[in-house]
Amino acid sequence: MRIVIAEDDSLLREGLALLLRAEALDVVATADNPGDFLAAVDAHRPEVAIVDVRMPPTHTDEGIVAAVEARRRHPGLAVLVLSAYVERAFATELLAQGGAGLGYLLKERVGRVEEFLDALHRVADGGTAVDPEVVAQLLVRGRSDTRLDRLSPRERDVLALMAEGLGNAAIAERLVVTQGAVHKHIRSIFAKLDLTPTDRTDRRVAAVLHYLEESQGRG
Repeated sequence: MRIVIAEDDSLLREGLALLLRAEALDVVATADNPGDFLAAVDAHRPEVAIVDVRMPPTHTDEGIVAAVEARRRHPGLAVLVLSAYVERAFATELLAQGGAGLGYLLKERVGRVEEFLDALHRVADGGTAVDPEVVAQLLVRGRSDTRLDRLSPRERDVLALMAEGLGNAAIAERLVVTQGAVHKHIRSIFAKLDLTPTDRTDRRVAAVLHYLEESQGRG
């Protein structure tokens, strides 16, 4: 797995590189600004980019803009975004790009090495990974959405874990239920959120995106 890191905090940048190399992952380049990051992605064509949300020169959304541009140039690129704070608009903006191979984690998650590496591998494999703290805050802020109110407490638990990026087996293990029960809950979630099967829509991603977008709108 070839990785490019874009992070303007030199301590975190070098710490991430050391951590990943210790796990036998190939960090091919690091950058401290969007321009150098995009140049590194073009030059090395990594499988995964780890990108800070706030980068020079204004430290607002340069990292997100660069991540979206990198995926436009290289559609197969997986992106794991790191943020110091819960910024819901950035999470939904990322998922709106297509869902697959995208992650949004708080920087504090890096210190929980096993969780961080699990999220990184999940994103690299084409899945999604949204920080549990982001999900928890969205659950609180999204309670006034009428369609979300259709969900039972257990269905909300399942949807929250889907938003983190967990698959059915992992959800079943977390909730101590069978995979069959999880499958039934997910089918019910799709029905209650008015998500019907189509050839063009991944309903799992659509459900999570709806959840994040509605929570953002109510925050």
